[in-house]
Amino acid sequence: MIDGSAVLTVFLVYLAGVVIPGPNFVAVVHKAVAATRSEALALVAGIVLVNLFWATCAIAGIGVVFAAFPWAALIVKVLGAAYLMWFGFRLLLKAGKSALAPCNNSVVGNFRQSFIQGVVTNIGNPKSMAFYAAIFSAAAPTHVSPSTFLSMLAVVVVVSMTWYGVVAIALSLPEIASAYRKRKKAIDRLCGGLILSLGIRQLVQ
Repeated sequence: MIDGSAVLTVFLVYLAGVVIPGPNFVAVVHKAVAATRSEALALVAGIVLVNLFWATCAIAGIGVVFAAFPWAALIVKVLGAAYLMWFGFRLLLKAGKSALAPCNNSVVGNFRQSFIQGVVTNIGNPKSMAFYAAIFSAAAPTHVSPSTFLSMLAVVVVVSMTWYGVVAIALSLPEIASAYRKRKKAIDRLCGGLILSLGIRQLVQ
């Protein structure tokens, strides 16, 4: 039997948390305006897959591992911060250099690379684990039934896929892509600077 109150709590808290801009949001925005819509959605799929992984870990209590072995959390934190800083610095260096195709939806993009980028961007942020652990420790009952477990995971998938999917689709519209091409250097520098600063903040906190 599904614990409706627990699932509703997860939905409300998760919805409030997922819309807050962070590395995932910035990565989706840049991919949507700079690449094809399909590539942006592939990146979203990578992010959603990791969200599902973190949620499963949190419900299963694997978050206790990070508490018991702080060095493991530190390794993930440093590697994740290093990736974000590399990604941001790379955007800054290449700002305005790569040419875009005339139509955002007409190019067969590198879907696999975009998917992996989404996975690495999300899994490299140990705060995601803390976020999911906080949500499910507060909302999940002591003994989670299989139906409640699956319902909670469904909430995570649907909410994150809908939010990031809408962002990817909206920002990949031809009008927006055209506007991006006109201001590519400034937007690349802005996104690169944001991602770089997020990486630095993650490293020092």
